Amino acid sequence: MIATDVIARGLDLDQVSHVINFDTPAFPENYIHRIGRTGRAEAKGKSIIFYSDKEEAWLQSIETLMDYEIPKQAFPEDVEVSKEKIPEEIERSNQYNLQHDGSVDKNSGGAFHDKSAKNSKVNLGSRYKREIKTKFKRPLTRGDKGQNRKK
Repeated sequence: MIATDVIARGLDLDQVSHVINFDTPAFPENYIHRIGRTGRAEAKGKSIIFYSDKEEAWLQSIETLMDYEIPKQAFPEDVEVSKEKIPEEIERSNQYNLQHDGSVDKNSGGAFHDKSAKNSKVNLGSRYKREIKTKFKRPLTRGDKGQNRKK
């Protein structure tokens, strides 16, 4: 079985002899759940974990939680290691804007740019505020003081 965080919990599989971890879980409890798939009904199994220098701190937290030092072996020199990065390893910059066709516009100005002409309108309010309010203006004072002055 090849374990990921998605299947670390919830699956109950019988007779799993090996669990291979290609990534080190950030939470040590997830590792416990992953390797627990080999120990069903007191069965024996092996767990293999591949880790990088970036994941070494996570490996140490796993060893601290288990109070057990995981035996380490050097990666064989004759195994060819690809230099091509997987999508999770590629560092992304938020400076690029995706276009509708999926291409990237590297020349866009980012989030701060001048408004286009159609978006530079000023909100004048409703028609009432612009036209009718001037025609039917409220009296400057409350009550009928204005009416009494005329009489």
